[in-house]
Amino acid sequence: MIRVLLADDHALFRQGLRSLLESEGMRVIGEAANGREAVRYAADTQPDVILMDIQMPELDGVKATQSILEINPHSRVIMITMYRQDRYVFEAVKAGARGYILKDADAGTLIDAITRVAAGEALLDADMAQNVLDDFRDKREELPSEKHADLNERETMILKLLAQGFSNQDIALRLDISEKTVRNRLSEIFTKLQLNNRTQAALYAIREGIANLE
Repeated sequence: MIRVLLADDHALFRQGLRSLLESEGMRVIGEAANGREAVRYAADTQPDVILMDIQMPELDGVKATQSILEINPHSRVIMITMYRQDRYVFEAVKAGARGYILKDADAGTLIDAITRVAAGEALLDADMAQNVLDDFRDKREELPSEKHADLNERETMILKLLAQGFSNQDIALRLDISEKTVRNRLSEIFTKLQLNNRTQAALYAIREGIANLE
């Protein structure tokens, strides 16, 4: 059962999400009405997935996501937004959010997104990845620049599959290794490339031409 934390300042919207998710066999373990509550609940309950509204009082969704990921870099956050090109979505993805879902998405799209992220995937389409990389350049920020030549062939393949959206389980099946080995290799990859999370790793792989999302 996937455990989900809802963070949105509109009670009616949260109630609708709760009803939908519980009807699909998921468990809503908490509801946060503002960003500070989201950070506290995430630390206390360690949900599988956090649905985080962009615009919230006290602490907005981006800053809340940054705080959550500082506490636990493995947290899986999906941003909820009204607009695909929302400026804040880019900032959240740069911070390590696994992707975003539009508020007008249908139920099937939402359930699929939560299921995929719970399995370890990132919801990065080609346009979003390119926009975030462009944003890094516009602000003269850089992803770590360690050469991927430091990675061996198996590590490079794992990084490529991660960037293409495969979960740890899928990577393990494709490479005929255990999920534990995948997790250990990913930790080593993050250390070698000075990366903090899967989202940054996916962006790095796309930028360096290790993988593409076409």
